[in-house]
Amino acid sequence: MRHVTLATLSLFLTTSLSLITQAAGVQEGPEVTGSADSWQPLFNGKDLTGWTPKISGQALGTDPWNTVRVENGLLRIDYTGYEGSFDDRFLHLFHERPHDRYRLRVVYRFRGEQCTGGPGWAWRNSGVMLHCQDPATMSLGQFFPVSIEGQFLGGDGTAERSTGNLCTPGTNVVINGALQQAHCVNSTSKTCHGDEWVTAEFEVDGGGRVKHFINGALVLEYEQPQFDPRDSDAKALIKDGPLVINRGWIALQGESHPIDFREISIRPLRDSKSVDSNSSDSK
Repeated sequence: MRHVTLATLSLFLTTSLSLITQAAGVQEGPEVTGSADSWQPLFNGKDLTGWTPKISGQALGTDPWNTVRVENGLLRIDYTGYEGSFDDRFLHLFHERPHDRYRLRVVYRFRGEQCTGGPGWAWRNSGVMLHCQDPATMSLGQFFPVSIEGQFLGGDGTAERSTGNLCTPGTNVVINGALQQAHCVNSTSKTCHGDEWVTAEFEVDGGGRVKHFINGALVLEYEQPQFDPRDSDAKALIKDGPLVINRGWIALQGESHPIDFREISIRPLRDSKSVDSNSSDSK
């Protein structure tokens, strides 16, 4: 099954929750709580409490190069400890528990020079991974978790380069009623040049609609995030369960270019579910 209709999605969500969570490797746990008007910090500005790194080629929780650290109240992904080449040491920094319906705010900036040996496409490239597989289920050498990625890209001072894009490692989504199997879909955002701070927000309505916002503007939306049965990593998670993913972990990405985060906050969606949100709703 490659395409899931809205009617089928509704049936899945009401009658097959246990199968979905089993297929995604997700364990039941505490959800984001509190008011839909109240942001809860996921990063405390002091240390990495609640966050665990997974670097390709390393065991979960192992970071021999001090790639992730907290300095001056900022969460920094940095490569000064890398001797020699980047060598495909892709990093994902996982928050401690899964979420389903939420709005996430991430304030980031690129800085400095790319690590030697980093891929050309990874220059000023990072992101936040949504609906991630359980990090404990990633293989030792796996580059990217099965997830939907809110991609961050920085400009070169001249050319246009959107940010807040979508990339789909091991997944597909539905846009305008059609299943999209392209790996990346560009947003309509303006280019963010230099080392400016950028505010990215993501409204995630379980297995329903997902919206991307950059500096308060809606730049991309899609729905029905689902496993891609063509992908080898996703196949291990699908088993006999449905394809739609309605819940998962959040992870920050390191792809060889230094990046800082000064805020990572979350709040639950309103009960009305994914109402048309705009910049005034995000304050």
